[in-house]
Amino acid sequence: MTDPEPRVRNRRITAVPPAPEPTPVSPDLSPEVPAPEVSPEGAPPLPRGRRSRINRRRLWWSLGAVLVAGLLAASWFALPVRSVTIGGNHQLPEAQVRQLAGLTPGFSWPYYGAWRAQGLAHSPWVQSAVVTRRFPDAVDVRVVERVPFARWQRPDGSVVALAEDGTVLPGARLPDTLPLLSGWGPDRLRDALFVARALGQYNVQSVAYTPSGITAKTAGGTVWSGDLKNLLKYAGAIVQFPSKQIHIYPWGVSVQ
Repeated sequence: MTDPEPRVRNRRITAVPPAPEPTPVSPDLSPEVPAPEVSPEGAPPLPRGRRSRINRRRLWWSLGAVLVAGLLAASWFALPVRSVTIGGNHQLPEAQVRQLAGLTPGFSWPYYGAWRAQGLAHSPWVQSAVVTRRFPDAVDVRVVERVPFARWQRPDGSVVALAEDGTVLPGARLPDTLPLLSGWGPDRLRDALFVARALGQYNVQSVAYTPSGITAKTAGGTVWSGDLKNLLKYAGAIVQFPSKQIHIYPWGVSVQ
């Protein structure tokens, strides 16, 4: 038998994925193109004339350096210090002044300068110095020396010589004619030096300091004060009251 109406058969339908949408490209963006690498071997060689000029320049620089070095070496040996004059020294021997000034035998005159004479500034005996070079081979050294002004008895009992500015002078003689400075308590050495200078006309023999004041002994007596200004103000009492013990206070003078 034949079916008058044909039946519709079932068919399997496979889903087709949608096509991807195209990505918009900005007109401002362009793909980066890597820069081509240039090999050093590909660099064009320098022209022959330019290479020749560079080589000649290097040669002249080398010759100039050798010439300068030769001139410096020649000046060292050709111009030594041959004449040295020392003046103004009374305590220091001439040989020691030469050594302090750096004037060793054979030293070159063109290279001698203040840097070489630094030993003079470091010596306690030299108060000032003037060094003069005279062409072509002479050096003149003039010094002003410190002189012993007083004797200082240190806290340990040793006695040394002092210049007027308080500089210790090693190896100086210690005559009894120099005033003797001593004391205890806080250091008042500068005050003692000040009193010895200020009362120098009264022939000061010694100055002793303590925390309470300073006592100066002269050929005509002693004077004490707790204040340096009052001591100078009434120092004339030393002459008015010879061979007396004078005490100076802010309100007046006491004589015993």
